[in-house]
Amino acid sequence: MTNAIKKDGTIKTNRKYTSSFVVGFIFLLLFAFISLFPLFLVLINSFKTHAQILANPLSFPTELNFKNYVYTWEFGGFSEGFINSIKVTSTAIIINMLASAGMGYVLAERKVKLWKVYTFYFLVATTVPLQMFMLPLYSSFVQLKLIGNVYAVGVVIAAWNLPMPIFLMRTYFLKVPRELEEAARIDGCNTFKVFTNVMLPIVSPGLITVAVIVGLFSWNEYLLSTTLLQGEKNFTATLKFKNLNGTFSRSFDVIMAGAVIMVVPMIVVFLLLQRKFIEGMASGAVKG
Repeated sequence: MTNAIKKDGTIKTNRKYTSSFVVGFIFLLLFAFISLFPLFLVLINSFKTHAQILANPLSFPTELNFKNYVYTWEFGGFSEGFINSIKVTSTAIIINMLASAGMGYVLAERKVKLWKVYTFYFLVATTVPLQMFMLPLYSSFVQLKLIGNVYAVGVVIAAWNLPMPIFLMRTYFLKVPRELEEAARIDGCNTFKVFTNVMLPIVSPGLITVAVIVGLFSWNEYLLSTTLLQGEKNFTATLKFKNLNGTFSRSFDVIMAGAVIMVVPMIVVFLLLQRKFIEGMASGAVKG
């Protein structure tokens, strides 16, 4: 792309697309189609009856039938499931934001002598499979009488997701100029005030990124929830949908409506925060 200045002073842009650009753009369109087409099929089939889906799953609905959503929401108990999912997700997000910000700041500023050990520990923790902790977790929950406690499950999910947010926030703190912290200390700020009043506002895009990543994982989490949340009144929306899938395994209209109900909240949240999320991931990926 080149720019040329016209006689009237305006800038004329001449776009010259190379073959590699065109090929890359076509591949991106292809990948977008592959990713979005299944979601599109789920959406259009959620408005159709079971017989219409079997007749032609690729056809558009003749009418927007919202009865599927009403029936699925009421019979599947999604109102209760959404409340439990919000409790689990919000607990995990709050804990991850606070813990990752604090630990990321400590590791970035090397406030402790064993910072290398802690860094290595969190790095190794990202490679350990969750299944290794299920038996001791379940035993601990039984002994502490926490089976079915949605907030306790939120804490466990937060702990499991903590290593990656810590490294992300550490990268953000490494990029903050040391002169800002030194100036704040000269003005009389202690470590807590420097952290809360100076550092956190600067790394706020990273906190939003952490919230989105942890929120998406927590909302869709299945293994921990199905193991530690016993009793249908404690089920999250994911477990409610799983029960729905078992009960209506041959009623595709109900399954499709339930899938849309599950997906829409996360899509809406991501669309609202996508700009901050992308900026946060791009900035956090650059090592300071």
